Amino acid sequence: MHRRLTTLLAASAFALLTLLGVASPAAAVTRDQKLSVMYSWTQTSASSYNAWNSARLNQGAWSAYAFNWSTDYCSSSPDNPLGFTFNVSCYRHDFGYRNHKAMGVFTSGNKARIDSAFYEDLKRVCATYNSTVRPACTSLAWTYYQAVRAFGSRSAVSQADLDRAAKMKADAERAAARR
Repeated sequence: MHRRLTTLLAASAFALLTLLGVASPAAAVTRDQKLSVMYSWTQTSASSYNAWNSARLNQGAWSAYAFNWSTDYCSSSPDNPLGFTFNVSCYRHDFGYRNHKAMGVFTSGNKARIDSAFYEDLKRVCATYNSTVRPACTSLAWTYYQAVRAFGSRSAVSQADLDRAAKMKADAERAAARR
């Protein structure tokens, strides 16, 4: 009876400490737990992006999950084309691809969702720019999205694509200045 009570108290104390975030993880994270978190961080919603970005900024808190946080940002395409900040969107896209591949769940459905999340992230970036240059940003966002859909990386964004968006941006800025 005493031993059972001691075990119960110890388990309760550990549960409380874990709930409070004080205890270090004694048990390894299960595959299902890792998949659940990974899936939740690679959805198209802003809340999914925000949860992933919060974890990215505090990776140590997620070390038990052994996520692959490496990135080359936008591969061989510019990370911030024409000054539009695409680098963190590219980072989350890399996170999705690399971790889904590592878990053996990089299916066409998961690839499509990760690519769609990337496009939604880029559109949210573009929404932060003024209406004068936003069309150039959304044009580049579409180009980056089409590249990952077709080729799986941003390496297919050509100089001609960048030049077209740069001209669109410059024309919009000139037109706004004449008003």
